[in-house]
Amino acid sequence: MNAQDCLQMLREIKDVSFATVDEKGMPHNRIIDVMIVEEDRLVFCTGRGKDFYHQLIGNPHVAISALNKNWQMIRLTGAVRKLDDQKKWIDRIFEENPSMNDVYPGESRYILDPFAIESGAVEFFDLGTSPIHRESFSFGESKVQAKGFRITDACIGCGTCQRNCPQQAIDAGMPYVIRQDSCLHCGLCYENCPVQAIINRNEE
Repeated sequence: MNAQDCLQMLREIKDVSFATVDEKGMPHNRIIDVMIVEEDRLVFCTGRGKDFYHQLIGNPHVAISALNKNWQMIRLTGAVRKLDDQKKWIDRIFEENPSMNDVYPGESRYILDPFAIESGAVEFFDLGTSPIHRESFSFGESKVQAKGFRITDACIGCGTCQRNCPQQAIDAGMPYVIRQDSCLHCGLCYENCPVQAIINRNEE
């Protein structure tokens, strides 16, 4: 599994949730089709009259999430870029997604503009396994930001964290160790550690 595999999964799911913010900082969410996936690039389109379009122009940062029938989830965050050669891209989108011809017949397709995400962070969650499995990747110029929790050398080896972990993703040791690929990031270990030996990796 890598970032490209995750992008391809989004293409296979196709109808995914896109989140944006408007000029007042209010969140908006809608289902958008992933039209094309290339190496380190996800392409979609929208009409110039839509609120979605104006939100993308005003603030290019988006979040995408999708779930397939196997309970595997992809979450992507990144910034969009409006593509040049609008007609060329729209024609290619319609060629690779022929159902679009029923929605925008003939020349009406050119009310659409193409956008791409070429840099971002992507997370894969497999909720259909036990314990759960998660991985994080980046593509383009983005970097993966550490999430979840880590047990420090202040650990006294009491095992409270391990007993509280719903996925049993903590191994005994000095200090105890969280298996990051099975961690829910729920914070139960963090809240229950009697000596505050667990830290949020976002705060390091």
